[in-house]
Amino acid sequence: MAIPKNLKTLSYDELRKILEEHDQRVVFEKTNIIPDSQELYEVLRKHISYNDIGRKSVLGIDIFKYSSYGVFEQTLIPFLFKTLFKNATRLCLTNHRFIFQHYDEEYFQKNFISTGDGGYIMFDTPLHSLVFAINFAVMLRVYNAYHLYPRLRRIIGGVSMRYAITLDKIYMFENNFYGRGIINCARMLSKDDLNRCLIDENVHSWFTINMEGVENLQVITIDEIANIFDFRSYDKSILDSHTDEIFQHDVTRRYGIINADILKIGKISSKETELSIYNLHLQVTLNLFNDDDPGQKKTITFSLGNLNTSGI
Repeated sequence: MAIPKNLKTLSYDELRKILEEHDQRVVFEKTNIIPDSQELYEVLRKHISYNDIGRKSVLGIDIFKYSSYGVFEQTLIPFLFKTLFKNATRLCLTNHRFIFQHYDEEYFQKNFISTGDGGYIMFDTPLHSLVFAINFAVMLRVYNAYHLYPRLRRIIGGVSMRYAITLDKIYMFENNFYGRGIINCARMLSKDDLNRCLIDENVHSWFTINMEGVENLQVITIDEIANIFDFRSYDKSILDSHTDEIFQHDVTRRYGIINADILKIGKISSKETELSIYNLHLQVTLNLFNDDDPGQKKTITFSLGNLNTSGI
């Protein structure tokens, strides 16, 4: 299984071995006594080493008002979602080769966590999450505009998506992913009753630290992205042979991300902590080509998220 790099993995067998050495599997005594668990606690703390669990960016995508579709249409939507996902994957790997140089199709196939009407996928940075969301959004616009399976579009109807991006600790246990990054992303999606793109405080801070704020997405170049700390080990020679379809070598607002708006809209409670939530809205212009007929192309301007900031 292709798994994210530098992801801490916990083993069932290792944890069970610790419990066998410092605990009892089953106890039936005449008198119940709460045992001293301090020794086991210390051993588990050392083994898990929570502070060493790394952070990953989680992108959550959810079909807005999925339950409002007819039962027949609902059976077709998983196919549609997978089609959009596969096309977004191809666009990322083809049009953003520098940013996604450590990813391949197998990674996207193996690490997508399906929820039926959407799902979650993990990346190394929030920029990866955002670029994938942009490419998913453009494929969604292509579908809604009757350019992708137009007869299927007529049958299902128009589709809207909700997006959420987090940055927090993620770990792996028995080939499944766990951690606050996924939990927080799920809570953000569940709290949103609009088709927005929400980000948490950690994502907002990442963009502030690395590119002086989300607003600078509309003027940052691919060469400046290559100098971001998280991209320090990336192969920069790719920049000489492949262009990026969103981030150019020179500043331009006629193509790529032409507008970026960010606004804090509230807080939600997650377990014992509060999450500050921001509403992100991007306008993007991209050129698209028909793979089946390269002579057909279309320039499309679309939005990721919307400007509605009414609560969370």
